[in-house]
Amino acid sequence: MPTATRPFSTTPSPSARKLPTPSSASKPARRNRAAPKSENFNRIRTLRRNMFSPAPPPLRMARQRYLRHWTIHRAWMLFRRKQHEAIDKERSRMHAGMFNACEELRRTVGPGNRGEGYLYRVAMEKKGVYGLEGVPIEYARFQTDTPAKEAWNHDWKR
Repeated sequence: MPTATRPFSTTPSPSARKLPTPSSASKPARRNRAAPKSENFNRIRTLRRNMFSPAPPPLRMARQRYLRHWTIHRAWMLFRRKQHEAIDKERSRMHAGMFNACEELRRTVGPGNRGEGYLYRVAMEKKGVYGLEGVPIEYARFQTDTPAKEAWNHDWKR
């Protein structure tokens, strides 16, 4: 009995398949009407154009010009680092001064029969800083997960 070879798959081979011919009747009709543009369309288009634009190609310079560029860049970065370190040092000095002043207030005995730390507690109360019976602006509105629909009511009058 002769054995016939059976194909592994029941689908026809790629050479035996007929490709469907593209016809205009099978495509859905497109409308020529453009989508309405929002009032922020130009702003959004500009943002998209700038945010997702490709990076510019690297600078192409001769060796001497590249060395000059690199030297100036490193000098500028060194200058900025020194500026940042000076600012950080000044802020650290001011913070340490405030910390030491608060510690001194905390250890000092208050006037009359007031105990130790009275002056510190009074200094940290911040009475009158926000006006009479005022509250800090952070607590003037309930904390929410999302911002308000209208951030600021410009038409509000007392």
